[in-house]
Amino acid sequence: MTPTTFATGDPQDIAAVLANKDHRAAYQRQLMTAHPDQTVLALKLNTPGPIKNNARITAAFDAGLAAFTHDLTRQQVTTTLVDRWDNPTGPEAFLLSATDATTMKQLAVALEDQHPLGRLFDIDVLTSHHEGPLSRQDNNLPQRRCFICNRPAKVCARSRAHSVLELQTAIDQTLTTYFTEQESKQ
Repeated sequence: MTPTTFATGDPQDIAAVLANKDHRAAYQRQLMTAHPDQTVLALKLNTPGPIKNNARITAAFDAGLAAFTHDLTRQQVTTTLVDRWDNPTGPEAFLLSATDATTMKQLAVALEDQHPLGRLFDIDVLTSHHEGPLSRQDNNLPQRRCFICNRPAKVCARSRAHSVLELQTAIDQTLTTYFTEQESKQ
């Protein structure tokens, strides 16, 4: 049975996902060229399976984006939202900041590791002074952990240790818990 979060939406095939990846990379290069002294942040979700966007996925993305920008503001880090995509391949946001890339990577990892929805997020930190996105390893930060078993995520991804259904079920439970807790606070 398909978990609730992934029960609706337009299924995406690998060609659409790869085309969007190319479009994102081109847009990131464009931003770095236009703003060479700025740090570029590109936020998206890691959503396994063919459903990449629907109302619930967008709500999760918006909640995480709001939490991230709130944390940055609280730490007196200024960002500018440059663009927000709501494609069938998933919601994405692009921000610019004058704050150095190393600091921004540390702040991005803090959200990914500490916020209840953070493990769903993939926040790329880019600068014209570095080839490709900054990695956790570049900054001596802990490896991303698997959503299910807490082992290094790359190990589980490479070995396909968990099925798409297992991952979707874990994400669905995380979102249900998160949104239930948020509703009870209101």
